[in-house]
Amino acid sequence: MSDIIRTLQTYFSQASSIRIADVLEIIIISFLIYNILVWIKKTKAWSLLKGILIIAVFVLLAAVFEMNTILWIVNNLFSVAVIAVVVILQPELRRAMEELGNKKMILSIIPFDISRSGSEFGRFSDRTINEITKACFEMGKVRTGALIVIEQEQSLSEYERTGIEVDAIVSSQLLINIFEHNTPLHDGAVIVRGNRVTSATCYLPLSDNMMLSKELGTRHRAGVGISEATDSMTVIVSEETGHISVAYMGRLYRNLDQEGLKDKLKIIQNKNEEEGKDKKFLWKGRTKGEK
Repeated sequence: MSDIIRTLQTYFSQASSIRIADVLEIIIISFLIYNILVWIKKTKAWSLLKGILIIAVFVLLAAVFEMNTILWIVNNLFSVAVIAVVVILQPELRRAMEELGNKKMILSIIPFDISRSGSEFGRFSDRTINEITKACFEMGKVRTGALIVIEQEQSLSEYERTGIEVDAIVSSQLLINIFEHNTPLHDGAVIVRGNRVTSATCYLPLSDNMMLSKELGTRHRAGVGISEATDSMTVIVSEETGHISVAYMGRLYRNLDQEGLKDKLKIIQNKNEEEGKDKKFLWKGRTKGEK
């Protein structure tokens, strides 16, 4: 009993010596670890991390059973493996560095919120859905190919840089004119952020998915490729058949009708959350005038 009392006395005497700097250090480390885990889950690093954990378990078993040859190989290849991981995750690491100065990163630390338009959150209005749907089916009737990438949470700025800046409100006439045959902007993809077309003639990564049908061309593989690399949604109009498809989260949904396309777009519209953020906030969780 006396040992327990002495242990408690020692613990409370050490706790009383905790400085404000120590508390801030714990908060900062917790914040960094949380954001690193969120970042890993949103990128290809999540699958890589699971692979690394499997290898770590294998190495642990080798250490338990004293498999010296395997441990020697692991020890000598460790530095090479670290460099390989950095090379594999180079696009994700570059995107993470870009987001360090992002407004969202700063506002996640500072608990003040101000009024913003929904487009800054990567969301869009019902009008934008109707305009994209109208343009796609008008182009489908005349067999005009199109590739429209709609940004969500992950930035598409690196793909925007491969194209030509447009910065115009989304409208069916604009999209039809962009993808019209033999026009300067028809080749490549259009990127939409919120209610605006940001860039045209953008280059997208092609998917390596061997399960995709062989009858699909480069346009469909590019749509699936960007959906594998980011959380964006891509609307594809086939030049050969005029059919409308949507690529999202690495999957391709083909031969959609107008209602089907609108339903897919509403998945990433997140309208209810956007409406809640249209209000002015003095402090997160409390609206102006709320008691």
